Amino acid sequence: MKILKTTKELIDYRKSLTCSIGFIPTMGALHQGHISLIRKSIEENDSSIVSIFVNPTQFLVKEDFSKYPNRYEADLRICKLIGIDALFIPNIDEIYFANEPNIVAPMRQSYMLEGYQRPKHFDGVLRVILKLLNLTKPTKSYFGKKDAQQLFLIQNMVKTLFLETAIVPCEIIRDENGLALSSRNIYLNEKEKIKALNLSKSLKVASREIMSGELHVEKIKKRMREVLKNLDVEYVEIIDRKFCKIEKIDLKNSIILVAVKIGKIRLIDNMWI
Repeated sequence: MKILKTTKELIDYRKSLTCSIGFIPTMGALHQGHISLIRKSIEENDSSIVSIFVNPTQFLVKEDFSKYPNRYEADLRICKLIGIDALFIPNIDEIYFANEPNIVAPMRQSYMLEGYQRPKHFDGVLRVILKLLNLTKPTKSYFGKKDAQQLFLIQNMVKTLFLETAIVPCEIIRDENGLALSSRNIYLNEKEKIKALNLSKSLKVASREIMSGELHVEKIKKRMREVLKNLDVEYVEIIDRKFCKIEKIDLKNSIILVAVKIGKIRLIDNMWI
């Protein structure tokens, strides 16, 4: 496994390849969700590149960028054991410059849900992903469905800016109790982990409602909120896969999304219907 610390090293490495490239951008603190993306890339490509970069531009002023979990040594061991070909671990000065154009996410889809609580968050996400895709020029790029809104906005950017990579959406990975895996889960104590299970429980309730024939969005959301009533709920929403509001479930074209705060930890989950 090659460890690349500068953009020049990455570009030189990529230029040396004459095969298909899979790319998995991460902010580190790798868990089984990340590992599933990496393994899929290894299966589908001749060479796989993972990046670890905690991107400052997607954090708001009130959010503590410095407290994002840092497990570099563990991440390094994971990448070596899985068998990736190259790990890109740049510092901030390698990625950002004093005078550069900004990327602005589409207003409607980036200021709802995740963007409502975190305005301009997705500007920073798209900004760094565009840079990383330009640097790696991958055949395929792998993103998890748990960050559904992020996935949609990245797909839209790739399409509208004519980027030559295929975005591969990957299924949510859960623990044995149904909790969607997240780097933030390490901050939950045992009581909070039990409370967090209500996210997946609310989605299961929604699924049962739909299977029984209920398609009205507001009725399903009401049942979900009953499951989440003792939590600090930021949103419960059901939309189509272009992130437009709907009144009735459109099967195979809808997403159910939920976000809550448990203590100081913010968690999201979703189900694609």
